[in-house]
Amino acid sequence: MLLQGAPVEQSPNIGACENLKRIELALAPAGPAREICVSPGLMTNIVFDEPTDVELQDEVRFLEVTRGRNIISMLPPQDMVPGERLRLTARLGDGPAQQRATFTLVAQSGRATHQVEVYRDYRSRESFLHEVAQEQAKNRELRAEIRLMWARLAQSGGMRSLIAEKKMDKQGVEVRPLSRENSLIPSKSEALSLLVAYSYRAEGGIAAQVLLLNLSSEPWAVVDASLVDADGRVVQGLKFRQDTPIAPMRDGPVIVEADSSRTDARGELSLTLWGDSARSITFHRLTFP
Repeated sequence: MLLQGAPVEQSPNIGACENLKRIELALAPAGPAREICVSPGLMTNIVFDEPTDVELQDEVRFLEVTRGRNIISMLPPQDMVPGERLRLTARLGDGPAQQRATFTLVAQSGRATHQVEVYRDYRSRESFLHEVAQEQAKNRELRAEIRLMWARLAQSGGMRSLIAEKKMDKQGVEVRPLSRENSLIPSKSEALSLLVAYSYRAEGGIAAQVLLLNLSSEPWAVVDASLVDADGRVVQGLKFRQDTPIAPMRDGPVIVEADSSRTDARGELSLTLWGDSARSITFHRLTFP
């Protein structure tokens, strides 16, 4: 409402385990450029541009290996740990022109390259055009997502968000000032002192704002918060906001918010704000409109 093999060190060349990887043997050296990202439970297909014989290290460990004239599909071993490497050797073509290429399957956790396309010679013009079309489609989707995100940001905030998110109905937002004399009783704290507080209720949500004076010699920032009703039940989904830490001997606001119907969160509740170094404060007899 108010808030908006044996394990080895992982190779840095694997990157983000792209979904589709293309390898041109005429350009790719026999080193890291021939690494392929695999993961237990995720299928990886390797497609060659000509008939190929493939040898797979520790093939008996793999859950599934399927071969075709130009393709091998594999489901890596379940016990393959992140960073483990297995060798895959491919013999492309036959006769005197046969070429041997070695690839390294590198295990990742929950990430794998789903398809690898291997080209013995330079890729065809059609292959490049297909890749360009794929990248252009990705860029269009990304630009559309960015435009939508900026439009949402431009439209957010103020009463517009309250109305759009159906958090304010014809009853509006009800406000209740809280004070020591009224109801709110803060726990004794050497670090913090309460100056003023307000509670709010709108359609589907409650919130409280407290203005605190930092009495300590170090800045204070909230790192966690909890709201408990009179029966000891913790209000779930509590969110808090503090734009900047409160400097020593200065005051600043903290806002907490939770989803709640107009019939919930009734009676007296307790709000606790925890800061770093165990500096906290609890407010008893917190009531909402």
